Amino acid sequence: MTRSVLIVEDEPEVAELYRGYLDGLYDVRVANTGEEALRLADDDADAVLLDRRLPDISGAEVLAELRSRELDCRVAMVTAVEPDVDIVEMGFDLYLVKPATRDDILAAVERLGTRSSYDAKLRRTAALVTKRAVLETERTPAELRSSEEYEELLSRIESLQGDLDDLATAFSPDDYRMLFRDIGSSSSASESV
Repeated sequence: MTRSVLIVEDEPEVAELYRGYLDGLYDVRVANTGEEALRLADDDADAVLLDRRLPDISGAEVLAELRSRELDCRVAMVTAVEPDVDIVEMGFDLYLVKPATRDDILAAVERLGTRSSYDAKLRRTAALVTKRAVLETERTPAELRSSEEYEELLSRIESLQGDLDDLATAFSPDDYRMLFRDIGSSSSASESV
């Protein structure tokens, strides 16, 4: 669930318009430069709405720095720059071409929140499934049947899998592509460790 949104927009009127769309629903902070965005970006930011053209450093550079800090936030590029092949290597989650309406901004923040929730639940499910596999390898079926902790583990896995199914119904085809991109980059990172 998205709680905090950082808007990075060099046009103050546009930034205030986006803030108006989100105020009352989210904790909203605004940065008008890339440097200011990097100062305001922290672990509390759940979503970032990032312009590509900023007066000091590019939105792509801000995005690269956010990713290098490994902040747990989702990023939507909200820009007048039409996408081209240069976006292939950028680590954003959504790309919106301006002008962005109130509905566009609200939907983008909601989609970013859904993806974050899905990722968190997927990580928790994977950890619990790993524990189940270890127990099933190391303990006899009789030992497991008599264990309240094991039964609770199974119940938690089932509940999380239901939550994942529910969240998945909200995904668009673009969301699935991004999830698989995330999975691919996570496995590449873990293989290089």
